[in-house]
Amino acid sequence: MGYRYSLAFLTVAELTPPEAVRVAAEAGYDLVGLRLLPAGTDGPYPLLTDPAMLKETRAALRDTGLQVADIEIIRITPEFRAADTLPFLERGAELGARNILTAGYDPDPARMTDSYGAFCDLAHQHGMTADLEFMPWTDIPDVSAAVRQVRAVAHPAAGVLVDALHVQRSATEFEELAALDPAWINYAQLCDAPGQFDASPEALIETARGNRLMPGDGDFDFNAMLSALPKDIVLSVEVAQKHRIGKTPALRRAVEAMQKTKQVIARAEV
Repeated sequence: MGYRYSLAFLTVAELTPPEAVRVAAEAGYDLVGLRLLPAGTDGPYPLLTDPAMLKETRAALRDTGLQVADIEIIRITPEFRAADTLPFLERGAELGARNILTAGYDPDPARMTDSYGAFCDLAHQHGMTADLEFMPWTDIPDVSAAVRQVRAVAHPAAGVLVDALHVQRSATEFEELAALDPAWINYAQLCDAPGQFDASPEALIETARGNRLMPGDGDFDFNAMLSALPKDIVLSVEVAQKHRIGKTPALRRAVEAMQKTKQVIARAEV
């Protein structure tokens, strides 16, 4: 079937969900990603609790024919209780979402496994996967840590989310990506960044959440990453560029992101 393309939330973070759906459709994406819960101090996100916003978003999806690829973000902390995520999961199911961006913020591996496994159970019951994203400032800092958790829970809803930025900036080798069970890979996130970077947690977070480059504008080896991953997954184009919000329209940025993504894929030997 080949790749399908999703417009990630962070690429057009200033838009409401219905606006994001319509921009994604106009820019030529197949799917869209939406945020329901904050990643840090951002938010709130009314789509989680506002019936009118849900109605408008579903209408936009129906009108455009787009589907929701992933919803964000579940943070598994020491205080995490899977039952508390039910409103999030119910709203995701109402939107027809397929995947859930899941992040590990618990330093206790055994407790993390218990929490992640319990969440996988609930996600599966609601027709979604729980895709564990490794990020170097979290307690799942690289792909090997994500693999340990996915193996430990041994659940059909468990998966590994591969983000090009975090591959570049963590202790992750392309050979490790190639060794992943293809059944674990539901989608991957694409962006670019300079090869030289500040490795402090603060700088890594600032880049991830607001200062990424368009695919092909940095130093990332897309050929190596795409060669290592399945060829029929969803590619979520996640290019957070806070400095362009209010200066370059969201639609123009979404179109540019799609065009540059297809250019790097065309150049990759996959």
